[in-house]
Amino acid sequence: MKWPAWLNRTVFGAGIASFFGDLGYESVTVLLPSFLIMLGAPVYALGVIEGLSDGASSLVKLFSGYFADKLGKRREFALGGSVATAVFPAIIAIAGSWYGVLVGRLVGWIGKGIRSPSRDAILSKAVEKKDLGKAFGFHRAGDTLGAIAGPAIALILLSSMGVREILWLAVIPGFLALVAIWLFLWEQDASPHPRPQPIVASLKGLPSRFKAFLSAVLVFGIADFSHTLLIAFVIVSLAPSLGFTMATATGAGLYLIRNIVYAGASYPFGLLGDRIGRRPMLILGYSIAVATFIGFVIAPANVVIYGVLFALCGLFIAAEDTLEGVLAGEMVEEESRALGFGTLATANGVGDLVSSVMIGLIWTFIGYSAGFIVAAIIGAAGTILLIWTTRDPHRTA
Repeated sequence: MKWPAWLNRTVFGAGIASFFGDLGYESVTVLLPSFLIMLGAPVYALGVIEGLSDGASSLVKLFSGYFADKLGKRREFALGGSVATAVFPAIIAIAGSWYGVLVGRLVGWIGKGIRSPSRDAILSKAVEKKDLGKAFGFHRAGDTLGAIAGPAIALILLSSMGVREILWLAVIPGFLALVAIWLFLWEQDASPHPRPQPIVASLKGLPSRFKAFLSAVLVFGIADFSHTLLIAFVIVSLAPSLGFTMATATGAGLYLIRNIVYAGASYPFGLLGDRIGRRPMLILGYSIAVATFIGFVIAPANVVIYGVLFALCGLFIAAEDTLEGVLAGEMVEEESRALGFGTLATANGVGDLVSSVMIGLIWTFIGYSAGFIVAAIIGAAGTILLIWTTRDPHRTA
């Protein structure tokens, strides 16, 4: 069987690394709500941990993208970040309070911030422009296959060992991801692109169309809170009828459904984006998110209905993660592409920081329905802004 030309060594390596990377930190993610309960953490702690971690990651992505472009060291940045993502489960495993969990999560997500822009920039150079959607879709599919395996393995291991022991085991796939990047991820023409101007001036030099697109990404991101919070929501909603232990297992299982749909939809969204248009497919993904938030407001506490809504979460995240990166790759020139990806990640990260903390506080002090309504309203605003800012694909910088 002959592999397609676009599925080269770098694309394959990025997919394999993402598989092992996600296997490691998703096995941690699915256990995080229960682990925090074991530590006696307050209700809002999960939102603070997720929000601050995403915010720190986004800031690091901006600067790591800039310096990776400037120094021509994209592969080195990708490797260095992978070290941090490999060790963070061990830091969480030794935590005695939710503050220790926060430190571990920060280490892991800062590592992601160092790694991701350079990896995406290398990936965007590894294929022809017409194949960007397929390459990023394959990468995201590997990413989310790991996100399926991680929670599934964690749930299986729970029957024979404790949470802390599973956290220690999560270090292993992290180091396998590091090995995959070291062996397979090589950049053609890795020459530096020195800039005499500071990073602020470099950001101003990014295409105006790309900056308009980022405004839509940022607004939508403020609605797109961490889906780890949905596990906590399910536990609280179903515990009265199922009991805490079964509700916890159900929340983890629903998150696994979300990841399965995410994995299955990533490549098709990339392929349809190549054939139909990346812009309309991303608009569709944003619209599905708004409908999903509304669904959580009106849905009764029912496992089957929650399963459908979690599946829709996987669908819109697949569109978002695959097509935002492809559109960014189209809009930004190669010599500034890592900076562009870092800026895109920063917009998403700032949105995640605000949304996760905001939703956690609204859920704590007002109620769950209010949080979902706020997310739906802001998500609709982001969708409208995406339609408006990308309405003329031929507009120049």
